Amino acid sequence: MNKREKGSGLRFWALVWGLGIIGQLCWNVENQWFNTFVYAKIAKDPTIISWMVAVSAIATTIATFVFGTLSDRRGKRKPFMAIGYILWGIFTILFGTTEFITGGRAATGQLLLFAATAVVLADALMSFFGSMGNDAGFNAWLNDNMNDANRGHIGAALATQPIIGTIIGTVVGGLLIGANDNYMRLFLVMGGLVIVFGVLSLFVLKDAPGLQPSRQGGFWKQLLSAFDYKALARRKELVWVFLVLTVYFVAFNVYYPHVGNYMIYYLGFGADDIGIIQGVALIFGMLAVIPASRLLAKNKFVLGTVIAVLLSIVGVATLGVFGRPQRVDPTTIFNWPLLIGLFFFGCGYIMFMQVLSVWMKQLFPEEAKGQFEGFRIVFFVLIPWVVSPFIANPIIKRNGEILDANGLTAYLPTHVLFLVSTLLILATFIPLVFAARERKKREAGA
Repeated sequence: MNKREKGSGLRFWALVWGLGIIGQLCWNVENQWFNTFVYAKIAKDPTIISWMVAVSAIATTIATFVFGTLSDRRGKRKPFMAIGYILWGIFTILFGTTEFITGGRAATGQLLLFAATAVVLADALMSFFGSMGNDAGFNAWLNDNMNDANRGHIGAALATQPIIGTIIGTVVGGLLIGANDNYMRLFLVMGGLVIVFGVLSLFVLKDAPGLQPSRQGGFWKQLLSAFDYKALARRKELVWVFLVLTVYFVAFNVYYPHVGNYMIYYLGFGADDIGIIQGVALIFGMLAVIPASRLLAKNKFVLGTVIAVLLSIVGVATLGVFGRPQRVDPTTIFNWPLLIGLFFFGCGYIMFMQVLSVWMKQLFPEEAKGQFEGFRIVFFVLIPWVVSPFIANPIIKRNGEILDANGLTAYLPTHVLFLVSTLLILATFIPLVFAARERKKREAGA
């Protein structure tokens, strides 16, 4: 099979970047703006965000395993990608309608409980179908098409797309929301784009040549076989790589879901300003793709991960030490502590995603790539997203309690989240040591 048959060509790369970036834009809307939406339209309470994060993580995991197994059995990714993207866009739009429950104002009592429940359920449905299209569909399709010739380029795409999605989603999202907090406009535009790309993929996307149905008994037997962690445990290097992913993203999700509210409500910036500040820093942070690609070409996965973690520590620690109201000026975007911290964080995050994405995907078995995307979601999404709120929520409530303009208790995320996350990121080196050891054994035995 030559390169023209698999993982190459203009159509292939247009789909890689088109579907990838639009997917990341939609994830950015969820990760960045759903949380500020809750503070603006429902209540300034991190408990609602914690429930959103945890429940959507469970929905994402279930969807990835179910649709990953179905796509493996059918030997097709296309229908799951297309239908998933279309429904993903629809439920992104429907999420925005929850603001009509409270009339767009902070609620209390039974109305708050009803609105919070609606928000959590709407987010879960959006995540479920997003995972169907993006995790079980798009990521498995990339796995099918990955080879020695394109792995560095696919790794670069996987690493930079979240940053591009963050930059565009944050800058454009802030502009769409505007000074009057028009979140519905944001959800309509972003959800509509995802629907368009889902429809487009029905006509132009092709499954990888040679992809065959993989049936191992009945559906339920094959689905449950994905939870055979004894089989996963035999792939020791992959297990440790997954644990590196988990520890890093436990730390990441302690602070990242709250970055928007931290900058708007704690530091005093506008929604449009935070997009520009993050965008400028992360655009320069994308330069990390160049050295990371060179390290991947030389199979220097461990070194690349070490550098990425160190850069992340510098970036997050800088935000924790200097990202305080008395040290920033919300009337200008030229806040060097924030820009420098976000730059180093961006470099580290991009390099980490690029290296880990290629490292773990190389270790997936050929016959069950869809199901192993499910394992990836367990370690990348489920565990971090369920564990992190139990760390972040009490920190916010202990350090950020205030009375808002209406005399209601509000809880603002503060710089303390970044200080705690810095210590948590350091723990990434523990599983990394074991992953490096297993990789060395495998290479020695090759």
